[in-house]
Amino acid sequence: MSTPFKLAAYAAHDVASQGRHHVEPSAAPRGEFQRDRDRIIHSGAFRRLEYKTQVFVNHEGDLFRTRLTHSLEVAQIGRSMARILRLNEDLVEAIALAHDLGHTPFGHAGQDALNACMKNYGGFEHNLQSLRVVDKLEQRYAEFDGLNLCFETREGILKHCALDNARQLGDVGLRFLNRQQPSLEAQLANLADEIAYNNHDVDDGLRSGLITLAQLAEVALFARHLDEVRTHYPQLNERRVVHETVRRMINALVSDLIAHSQAAIAAAGVATLDDVRAAPPLIGFSTEIAKQNLELKQFLRKNLYRHYRVNRMTTKAARVVSELFQVFISTPALLPTEHQPKSGEDTPRVIADYIAGMTDRYAMREYRRLFAIEDVLV
Repeated sequence: MSTPFKLAAYAAHDVASQGRHHVEPSAAPRGEFQRDRDRIIHSGAFRRLEYKTQVFVNHEGDLFRTRLTHSLEVAQIGRSMARILRLNEDLVEAIALAHDLGHTPFGHAGQDALNACMKNYGGFEHNLQSLRVVDKLEQRYAEFDGLNLCFETREGILKHCALDNARQLGDVGLRFLNRQQPSLEAQLANLADEIAYNNHDVDDGLRSGLITLAQLAEVALFARHLDEVRTHYPQLNERRVVHETVRRMINALVSDLIAHSQAAIAAAGVATLDDVRAAPPLIGFSTEIAKQNLELKQFLRKNLYRHYRVNRMTTKAARVVSELFQVFISTPALLPTEHQPKSGEDTPRVIADYIAGMTDRYAMREYRRLFAIEDVLV
């Protein structure tokens, strides 16, 4: 299917895709990356993102971001930039929508807890788990496990990977062994992710009251836009001041990334996707904006992610994940029938798959079923 604008020669083109593990007939008039996007949206793992945490556990408020709303924001930012850079929008969107499919309940606290539980069994990393979800765990099609996505989509999902793991991953692991770059679409989706989560964590942090405008006024990237909004709209209420400031901050980051990336691509003289793979990373911010963005990330880490109220909840969340793993590893028969390991399967990995696939509220419900006396017969 033709795209509504002419892709750059170095973009990822459907017709030049490295293909799928299981050969399938064309889905024309849809392109192959459109087909990947559609499969991701219709997957069970994608629907579960609605009830998985970003920073705030799902029950803490209806207006805080979830993994689902985050993924949609990443896709929107990524598509907008891809169009201007003449990259493949459908591929960027597919990567963006799939990049968090492997996240555990309770955000990074859940991941860290599950990784600790799996320390002696190969560890756990949400990036690898996202790939495992689309390659194996989704059970929707008669002829294969997983979603059978194109190589380029799978490559973009795997943003980083230790060399030991890369050696076991076949085609998508080779670029880490060969020290090559992924497509520009994959690079772009990665930066769209960073733009989205930094800025919506500012919004959610302010909404929660855990950080304040006064604190953020000390952060250069935010302060510049806050001053502009207050100068132009002195009577604006605080909630709209926040929205307008965040909107301008996103626009500044997107505009800088586009301009800097266009210059880097031109300077590298890339003409094909193979040239992109052999070049250094070409999608990125200018030095000054990268510095300011890092300052914002450090502010959020110190003042939001490590806030005592967040720490209290993440400590509880880590206990839920750890205790679920321990009870299942000691007594696998407690697992629901459809999740019990089959003969020859790696029991710890099967348990990790089950826990990683849980939503926040399902994990809390399962915890109560197993440990709360009043739920002993449930």
